[in-house]
Amino acid sequence: MVTHRPRKRFGQNFLESEVVIRRLVASIAPQASDRMVEIGPGLGALTRPLLEKLQHLDVVELDRDLAGSLQQRLNHPPGLVVHQADALKFDYRALLEEDDPTKGLRVVGNLPYNISTPLLFHLLDQADAIQDMHFMLQKEVVDRLTSEPNSKNYGRLSVMAQFRANCERLFSVPPDAFRPPPKVDSAIVRIVPKVLSKQTSILQSALERVVRQAFSQRRKTLRNALHTLIDEQQFERSGIDSARRAETLSLEEFLALARIRLNAE
Repeated sequence: MVTHRPRKRFGQNFLESEVVIRRLVASIAPQASDRMVEIGPGLGALTRPLLEKLQHLDVVELDRDLAGSLQQRLNHPPGLVVHQADALKFDYRALLEEDDPTKGLRVVGNLPYNISTPLLFHLLDQADAIQDMHFMLQKEVVDRLTSEPNSKNYGRLSVMAQFRANCERLFSVPPDAFRPPPKVDSAIVRIVPKVLSKQTSILQSALERVVRQAFSQRRKTLRNALHTLIDEQQFERSGIDSARRAETLSLEEFLALARIRLNAE
């Protein structure tokens, strides 16, 4: 048996609960011909049941020891390809099948909590290559991804993620499902990238700027938070009351402000 001590610098908490694993695999519903990618396979707890249903599985693992021992740990299964690489820098588009590049990747993983947000946006930057994603994340992050306006969890991550994708919370996972147990609760989220029109895509840069500044001091009114980007006359034309606060605005209202900002540049 290949043993491995969890490493804090990699944020390693290994999923061990068979109940959670079965429920996660059922939520993913892998089909034999799916082009699936697992990020952070660790000891292979999720890798093994996925391979039972898939003809091919790519895994991306940063830890050299884990990447080097995974094939042996799983008895060299056919169809498993291990990429020893940093998931934050990995080119996921390179995994698309040459004979059918339109067939998107299905990405899954128990993500290290310390890199989960930048990794999500790295993946969304390659959304044209991705069909869907199923991730184990810190519960707080899932709450933010799926939050609606007028919620304490609603913020910059909520707006920018929901601009790029449909985010759905599936179920919670307690700390004792892992070894070692993390100090926080976890949850499973399903993320399905949106197909954005060209007109909507060009709003992204302006939207990021508006949303970042609006939430930089979230207790401020929009009038005060965005005064360097949008003036009172522009607020009036948008139909959005500048006395409101950022957490009350829907994605559509933020997009309206982004259009104003883009047209003013």
